[in-house]
Amino acid sequence: MADLSRLSLNTATTKALTLPEAAQVATEAGLGAVGLWRDRVAETGLDESARIVKEAGLRVSSLCRGGFLSTSDPEGIAAALEDNRAAIVEAATLGTRELVMVVGGLDAATEPGGPALPDGDKDIVAARTRVAERIAELTPFAAEHDVRLVLEPLHPIFAADRAVLSTLKQCLDIAEPFPAETVGVVVDTYHVWWDPDLREQINRAGAAGRIASYQVCDWILPLAADALLSRGFMGDGYIDFPTITSWVSEAGYTGDVEVEIFNADIWAAPGAQTVATMARRYTQLVAPHL
Repeated sequence: MADLSRLSLNTATTKALTLPEAAQVATEAGLGAVGLWRDRVAETGLDESARIVKEAGLRVSSLCRGGFLSTSDPEGIAAALEDNRAAIVEAATLGTRELVMVVGGLDAATEPGGPALPDGDKDIVAARTRVAERIAELTPFAAEHDVRLVLEPLHPIFAADRAVLSTLKQCLDIAEPFPAETVGVVVDTYHVWWDPDLREQINRAGAAGRIASYQVCDWILPLAADALLSRGFMGDGYIDFPTITSWVSEAGYTGDVEVEIFNADIWAAPGAQTVATMARRYTQLVAPHL
């Protein structure tokens, strides 16, 4: 039997399953961890979620998500800081140090995936500056709870509405003033596979001890009507998993490998079938290169 002890099921991959159901299929498949989304935790209850995962013998590889820190609106800033402090407490309660941060898009965005406000603020440089300022405000609270803020670069197609940070370099530049145990980065193959500086920045992140998470799924074409849902199992698309995985491993990462897939067809499939497929692809394309 393949060693799946480092493989983690991100609950976004089995969207139709409750947290208890996701924990069950992960355990039955022999996985070592789950990556939790806050909506599933909220449905089950924070303390109950922590109990279920612990009794299943699983680790919580990460909690998703904090972030959306790019707004310039004072009320929006206050609300974002309050929500992120709550997420930090949730991460600590669940027993994970890693809180994944999707940092937010432009003020001109009406909502993720929505149209632009005609007169909305489209200054992406200013939005990135605000993200850095909010991270600085949150780091003392995160440190108090032994939680790391994990900056996630998203593919540039999401820069307008979800994340004004598109590269590992941008994330590492923001992280650099802070201790590695307080601010890190996630290497998500879906978002960074295209980056010509990827190996250099993975090495930089590894040397600084900032790789907090490695997430894998594939880039598939044609894009779905909602580009967010254009992810697939490893091996179904264009990403070179052996190469990127070897770079992450060479950089010193020894943590969990999360499979996080947004795909309507995969969501509609039975959860156990989805986990079996992702375990098989992990064994073929990722595990040999860790």
